[in-house]
Amino acid sequence: MIVACALFMENMDSTIITTSLPAIAGDLGVNPLALNLALTAYLVSLAVFIPISGWVADRYGARSVFATAIVVFVAGSLLCAVSSTLAAFVAARFLQGLGGAMMVPVGRLVLLRTVPKSELLAALNYLTIPALLGPVIGPPLGGFITLNFHWRGIFLINLPIGALGLLLVLRHIPNIREPEVHGLDFAGFLLSGIGLSGLVLGLSTLGRHLVSAEVTSACVLTGVLALTAYCWRAVRIEHPLIDLKLLKLATFNTGVVGGSLFRIGLGATPFLLPLMLQLGFGLNPFQSGLLTCATALGAMFMKTLTIRILRRYGFRTVLTVNAVLASCLSAGYGLFTAATPHFVIVSVLLLSGCLRSLQFTGLNAVSFADIGRSMMSQASTLSSMAQRLSQSMGIVVGAFVLQTTSNLQGHAAVEASDFWPAFVIIAAISVGSALFHIRLPADAGAEVSGHGRGAG
Repeated sequence: MIVACALFMENMDSTIITTSLPAIAGDLGVNPLALNLALTAYLVSLAVFIPISGWVADRYGARSVFATAIVVFVAGSLLCAVSSTLAAFVAARFLQGLGGAMMVPVGRLVLLRTVPKSELLAALNYLTIPALLGPVIGPPLGGFITLNFHWRGIFLINLPIGALGLLLVLRHIPNIREPEVHGLDFAGFLLSGIGLSGLVLGLSTLGRHLVSAEVTSACVLTGVLALTAYCWRAVRIEHPLIDLKLLKLATFNTGVVGGSLFRIGLGATPFLLPLMLQLGFGLNPFQSGLLTCATALGAMFMKTLTIRILRRYGFRTVLTVNAVLASCLSAGYGLFTAATPHFVIVSVLLLSGCLRSLQFTGLNAVSFADIGRSMMSQASTLSSMAQRLSQSMGIVVGAFVLQTTSNLQGHAAVEASDFWPAFVIIAAISVGSALFHIRLPADAGAEVSGHGRGAG
C-alpha cells in the first residue's frame, strides 16, 4: 500500500498535466509546445537522480529516503501551483522529479531483492495495478479541474496524497540500510548528470522556446561529451555509478536497449494525443481527458492476462510481435480526424493500452530475469534511468516533429494536419525494438515467465 501510494501519486501527476497544457500555456503566455520543456524537465530530473537512489537508500535507510522524497515531491507540486512564468514552472517540475527519483525506485528495489524469480512476474503485475489508477484518474480529473476551477488545482491535490504517504512511511517502513556500502562514484554522478541533463535539455529547446540556438547547441554538445567520458570511465573502474557491463546479458540488453526504443515512441503519445484532441479537434480539456484515459483502462484489463500470455508464448515471441502491433496502433492515431466517432477513438485507445501494458510488463520482467541479487541494485538503477530518459526523448522527438511539420506547412499555429507525421515517426522508432527482441533465445527468461513448463 505504501509503494502503491507513491506510484499512484507519481503516475497521476505525470498524466494529469497533459490535458491541461493548453490552459497552462495560455496563463503563462507561452506557446503550448514550449511546455514540452516542463514535461521533459521532470523526466530529466528523474533520469539524473535515479542512478543514486539505490546508493542513497543503502547508505541512509529506506524510511529516511522515502519520507524525504515525498516531502520534496509535494514541495515541488506546491511550487508548480504558484508558478507565474515558464522558467519557474520548469524549475518546480524539476524539483518534483528529484522527489520522484528517490521515491519510486526505492520501493521497486525492495521488491526485486525479496521476491523469488519464479514469482517476479506476478509481483510486478500486482504492484503496477494500483499505479495504473493514476493514469485512469489523471486525464479526466485534470481536465475537470482545469475546465471548472483552475489548472493550479491539479498540483494542490498532491498535498493530501503526499501527507498520507508520509504518515504510512514513518509508521510502517523500517529504516533498513546495507551494512557495507561502497563509496559514491561522485565523478560518475557528475558526468552522468551533466551528460543526461545537457543532452535532453538541449534537444528540448530545439524550438527556441527558452534559450537561443547557440545555447541549445552547447547543451547537446556538452551532453554528448560528458556521456562519452562517463562510458569510457565506467568500464575502467571497479564500482561505477552505472555498471554498463550488465548490457552484455541478452535479457537485460533487450529489456533496456530495446525497451528504450519502444518507450521513445510510446513516451511521445501522452504529449501529442491531448494536444491533437484539443488544438486540432477543438475538444475541451475534460473531453480530451475522458478519451485518453481509455489507454490506461485497457492497460489495467491486460494485467489479468499478461502472465498467461507470457507463460504460453515466452518473452521472445510476445515482445517481438507485440512491439510491431503496438507501434502500428500508435501510427494509427494519425488517422483520427475531428469527424472520427468517439467510440472509434476509445476502442483504438483501449486496444493500444492492452498492448502497451503487455509490452511494459514483459520488458520489466525480462530485464531482471538473469540478474543476481548482488547486482540487482545496479540493474535497477540502469533500467530505471533508461526508462525515464527514453520517455523524455519521446516527448522531445514528438514535439520537434510536430513543430517542424507545422513550420513546413506554413501554419501560424499547430493544426490537426500537423500531427500524423509525428505519430508515424514515433511509431517507426518503437517498431525498431522488435529487432532486439527477436534475437533472444527461445527459452530466454523461462524461470520468470514459466514458458515451457506446462505452457502447452
